[in-house]
Amino acid sequence: MTINAIPPAFIFIAGGLLLPFLKVRRAKQIFQLLIPTIAFIDLLYMGQGTYWTYHFLGYELILGRVDKLSLCFGYVFVIIAFIGMIYALHVKEDGQHVAAFLYIGSTMGVVFAGDFFTLYAFWEIMAVASVFLIWYRKDRKALDAGFRYIMVHIFGGCCLLAGIIIHVADTGSIYFNLIDLTGPGSKLILLGFIINAAVPPFHAWLSDAYPEGTITGSVFLTAFTTKSAVYVLLRGFPGTEVLIWLGAIMAVYGVVFAVIENDIRRLLSYHIISQVGYMVAGVGIGTTLAMNGAAAHAFCHILYKALLFMSAGAVIYVTGRRKMTDLQGRNLYRQMPVTLILYLIGAFSISAVPLFSGFVSKTMVTAAAADTHRALVFLMLHLASIGTFFCLTLKLTNGTWFGKDTEGSGEEKIKGAREAPLNMLIAMGLAAFACVFIGVYPQVLYHILPYPVDYQPYTTHHVINAMQLLLFAAAAFWIYIDKLGGKRKITLDTDWFYRIPGRLFLSFCNKPLNKFRSDVQGLFSKDRAFVVSLSKNPFTIPSVLAESMKLKMTSAGNLERREEISVRLNKLKSVAYNEDRYRISIGWSVMGCIGFISVFAFIFFYL
Repeated sequence: MTINAIPPAFIFIAGGLLLPFLKVRRAKQIFQLLIPTIAFIDLLYMGQGTYWTYHFLGYELILGRVDKLSLCFGYVFVIIAFIGMIYALHVKEDGQHVAAFLYIGSTMGVVFAGDFFTLYAFWEIMAVASVFLIWYRKDRKALDAGFRYIMVHIFGGCCLLAGIIIHVADTGSIYFNLIDLTGPGSKLILLGFIINAAVPPFHAWLSDAYPEGTITGSVFLTAFTTKSAVYVLLRGFPGTEVLIWLGAIMAVYGVVFAVIENDIRRLLSYHIISQVGYMVAGVGIGTTLAMNGAAAHAFCHILYKALLFMSAGAVIYVTGRRKMTDLQGRNLYRQMPVTLILYLIGAFSISAVPLFSGFVSKTMVTAAAADTHRALVFLMLHLASIGTFFCLTLKLTNGTWFGKDTEGSGEEKIKGAREAPLNMLIAMGLAAFACVFIGVYPQVLYHILPYPVDYQPYTTHHVINAMQLLLFAAAAFWIYIDKLGGKRKITLDTDWFYRIPGRLFLSFCNKPLNKFRSDVQGLFSKDRAFVVSLSKNPFTIPSVLAESMKLKMTSAGNLERREEISVRLNKLKSVAYNEDRYRISIGWSVMGCIGFISVFAFIFFYL
């Protein structure tokens, strides 16, 4: 039996629009959890095929292209929607929940879109809805970061729309399938996709905006935008060579910036860039193992990255602090031990520790790189893996819960710090359970991947290789532990190119350009007043201009003459228009018309 009456996207969108009309708080909370539950049941009963097709302007719009790839992403998006809503149950602002539901619903629309028009519509809703999860933090940094975020996504959306128009014009088809990277249309589409995937140098919006989102909103942000971009890359551009190198660069690039970062959520944001790099590289490699690895790693990443952001959010919610320099040496592990344990599960997962989810997905991509004899890519992915364990499992854990007080404040513990509210702990616990369950029993994940899986993660070679990398990272951390306490500084990435020049441009507009405008306005203000005075009586214009010229030509020393001309000029300006005096007699008008007609008739008939 299949259910195809309502697209999953509309379940979330309708739920978000209906939520503010519920007035009882408990009813709202139940409704928040009911929506993703209904959507999950809807997915379970959706058979593979094409659903919800509509004809529009001669084209066929497909809101439901259902296959194993779309279902794989659909399942994890609904799961994290449920966990995220549990985490956000204590939030009283309806606007945050509405934005989250619209964001989730539009992402589901992207995943099941079978044509470019439907894809683009949901793609833009996704960008608009998500920015409110940043702005709802309601401070200046969030406002600025949100504007930068939406401007980048508007640019990406314009690239995507231009590419779609060119592609449809060239092919005559709007169906979203495998795209040949040949013409400008396909390249613009790819550019629009990789901007949302946060591929360098188009990545700075992520590390800039995600740390400034609300505590609950950032959890949703980590799950949907970049992973929906991975989905469309898997759908449209598998085997594209350039994606291999972009992904490998992403994996290393994100780790390098994370090593020097002090803000805990910004550090985690850089690791989103790094981990998405594995997925992009897997898409580029394009083999069955690599594409399964990209999809599997996206699935696992959504869960463990949400867990990491939820743990960091719990620390910020309880302490009001987000920098390691403000947290280390405060013995927070004594006040928030449960949060620490749950965080470590997420950290072990992202670091690909055996028996945790990241191990059963990340190794698929690295194995695919080895199978295709891409030694440099294989090395770069392993270096990124070492850096991930170094930053998240060791540096961030030490800097947030342990470490030394480098500020010298003498504050041994943070007053009032305690475990986060119960709903936040339950959400973190569910995500942690999923990370461990998938790590111990990976066949559950492998069963829903888009292609048949013939891969065994728990071989002696894979386990020993992983443990060697982790021990190497631990040894390096132990050696440099005293130099990794974090520093109070601002990390500028490629966003420098639009943040600093943007400020300089605004400063130029506010000062030199505005002064130039004011000077020009002052220069012409007198002439403008002069022209206005002339317009009051057009018949005095010749006389006024003549007297004005005389005044300019009279030397400054001849005061009598200048005063005489000024008096006459002022009298001429003050002469009002009098229709009885200046109106031309109608007889002259009639005579002029008769004369013109006579001359015209003579020329026309006799010449």
